[in-house]
Amino acid sequence: MTTIPAPASAGSFVSSQSFWQRLSANRNWLALWFMLPAAGFLLMFLAYPLFLGVWMSFTDVRIGRSGVFIGTENYEWLRDDAVFWLSVFNTLLYTLVASAIKFALGLYLALLLNRSMPFKALFRAAVLIPFIVPTVLSAIAFWWIYDSQFSIISWSLRHLGLIDHNINFLGDSNWARASVIIANIWRGVPFVAITLLAGLQTVSPSLYEAATLDGATNWQRFRFITYPLLTPIIAVVMTFSVLFTFTDFQLIWALTRGGPVNATHLMATLSYQRGILSGRLGEGAAIATAMIPFLLAAITISWFGMQRRKWQQGSDND
Repeated sequence: MTTIPAPASAGSFVSSQSFWQRLSANRNWLALWFMLPAAGFLLMFLAYPLFLGVWMSFTDVRIGRSGVFIGTENYEWLRDDAVFWLSVFNTLLYTLVASAIKFALGLYLALLLNRSMPFKALFRAAVLIPFIVPTVLSAIAFWWIYDSQFSIISWSLRHLGLIDHNINFLGDSNWARASVIIANIWRGVPFVAITLLAGLQTVSPSLYEAATLDGATNWQRFRFITYPLLTPIIAVVMTFSVLFTFTDFQLIWALTRGGPVNATHLMATLSYQRGILSGRLGEGAAIATAMIPFLLAAITISWFGMQRRKWQQGSDND
């Protein structure tokens, strides 16, 4: 009996159909299809503005006038700009001091709120208030607190006899730097505290019970149980904290506009002043682009810090 071979087109259709069936059943490809919409939004609203800003930093574009390519001229101007280097110093000081204090206070609050206490849920909700209040409203509140005439801090210190005149918090360079750092700490501590508290909830109580039976002190339980298990979460939360602090704009601009005498100008506020208010978009873009190496350094340090925690994969910690 002669077998009639199937047409080539039918065979190719069957094979292609089975290929697409296998492809649609593959979990990795299915994850890719689900990620495509989010990737499209990221490319449109993050990647495109980023590359556009980098390109603009190599041009002399101004508001209302298209620019031409001028190479590294904007960066050469910044190299000799004392205000730019002051903003770099202010940004690094602002970020390092605020992030360190936010981590210390946030970790302390997380450990405190993780204990059994009355009205624990109420206290946890209250801790979030500084974080959920709009930044501009927080800045206005601190602006009144720091007011040179009506400051509640100066009023209290004068009635206690500690000072004989009001402190000009936002008019003195050193006081202004300290004031904006305190405002940022007040706003950022809840984010660190609540995130670390969520991490503490995942630590098994049996580990603490076993350590207590072995005679471990509170410090030893924190050092050898709490801190190692929290390290991945600490790396993530501090990366975001550093990024948010380094790129802070609203709080500084609402409080001081970068003053007095550029003492609180961060790279973000200086970029806005030069690029938008002064109309020199190319120079403003160059200042913003100069922030990228610092942000990449923070992300890299966090990434390698997480990779060193080999105990997560079941091996010894390096």
